[in-house]
Amino acid sequence: MRRLLAGVRVIDFTWIGAGSYTTKILADLGADVIKIESSARLDTLRVTKPFKDGKPGVNRSGYFADRNSSKRSVTLNLKTDRGLDMVKRLIADADLVTNNFTPGVMEKLGLGHDTLKALSPRLVYAAMSMQGASGPEKDDLGYGLTIAALTGLQHMTGLPDRQPAGTGTNYPDHIPNPGHAAFAILAALRHQRRTGEGQFIDLAQMESTLAMVGPSLMNYLVNGVVDGRHGNARPDHAPSGVYPCAGADRWITIEVCSDAQWTALTRALDLPAPEEWRHAKERLRQREAIDQELARRTSRHDMMQLAQALQEAGVPAGPVYDARDVMRDPQLEHRGHWVTLDHPEMGPSTYNAAPYRFSGAHFEPTAPAPLLGQHTDEICRDVLGLDDAAIGQLRADGVLS
Repeated sequence: MRRLLAGVRVIDFTWIGAGSYTTKILADLGADVIKIESSARLDTLRVTKPFKDGKPGVNRSGYFADRNSSKRSVTLNLKTDRGLDMVKRLIADADLVTNNFTPGVMEKLGLGHDTLKALSPRLVYAAMSMQGASGPEKDDLGYGLTIAALTGLQHMTGLPDRQPAGTGTNYPDHIPNPGHAAFAILAALRHQRRTGEGQFIDLAQMESTLAMVGPSLMNYLVNGVVDGRHGNARPDHAPSGVYPCAGADRWITIEVCSDAQWTALTRALDLPAPEEWRHAKERLRQREAIDQELARRTSRHDMMQLAQALQEAGVPAGPVYDARDVMRDPQLEHRGHWVTLDHPEMGPSTYNAAPYRFSGAHFEPTAPAPLLGQHTDEICRDVLGLDDAAIGQLRADGVLS
C-alpha cells in the first residue's frame, strides 16, 4: 500500500488555519511537508487552545496538532544570510512552496516568486492571501473571521431580530480555502510532472469563501433579494429548526419539506394539529405556534431514538451531536475515521483521518504533529548534507532557532 503523494516535497511557510490545513491534506497523502518555523515568531496555532490537560505549551495545542499531522518541523532564522541560504537550498530541490502571508511578505524575506522561479523553474509556488496578489485591497490582512464578514457569511448567521452572531468557528479556514487551494496545487503538480514547468498560484481566500454563500448571491443577482438572518429555520419550510429533547442540552433537528412529511411527523409524535396545518402555506404563517407545540412533544423523547423513528417515518431529522457523540459515532468508527498517534509530548492523541478512502493507497495520517524544530537536525543531515559539527555551529550562531 503506497501513499499517492509520496516523493513530492513541500517547503511550507503557512501558518494558523487555512494554509496549515492545505498542507496537512498533502502531508497525510504522503508528501514530505517541511514546515519552516522560528522560535522567535511562533505559528499562532502553537499557542492557541485547547491544550493537552489544560497545560499551555508550544507543543501542546490540540488545534495545532490537528492542522499539522504528518509534517516535519525545522527552525531557521531567515534574518541571517546562512539561514536564508539554507532555506533556498531546500527549495531548490522541492516541488512546491506554500505561504498564506499578505502579498509582499515573502519578497521582504528574499523569497518572492521571481527569486525562487530563477532558482527552480519547475517550482510550484502557492500563495494564499486574503485578497490575492493584485487589486486595490491586496495589502489587507485578514483571518477567517474577517473573510466570513467580507463575504456576507456573518451577515446571514444569527436570529432575525438580533445582530449578526457569527458561526462560532472560522469556516473559511476549515472548508473552502484549504479545499480550493489543495485542488489548485494538485492541478499545478500534475502540469509540472507532464511539462517540467512551474506555476504561480494566486489564491484569494475571500473568493474561495464565496462558494459558501452561492445561493444567497444568486438570490440577489436574480431576484434582487438580500438574504438576512433566520436562525435555524429555513424560510420556505415549516416546521424547520432545532427542538429540545429529554436530558440536559439534548436537541434534534427537524425539517418538513412537504405536506406528506408533515402528516408523517404528526403520526410519529402523536401530535394533535389543526386541519389547516396540513398545508404548507398555513404552517409557514403559524410557524411559531407549531414550533412551540412540537417542542413540547420532542422534549419527552430521547434524542437518538426520536431521530431514528422520524427517519424511518420519512421525516428529515437528525440528532444534534456534541463532541462526545461525534467521538463515539458508530459510522465514523466503522470507517476508521479516528486515528490514534503517539505524540512525543502529549502522548497518545486522536487525529482525524481523511474523509476519503482509496482502493489501493493509504489515507490516514502518518505521524503526529511535530514538536517545534523536532526535525531540524534530521533535515540538515539528510536533505542538506551537513555533519554534526556544522549543525552544532549553526545552532551556536543562532541560525537554527
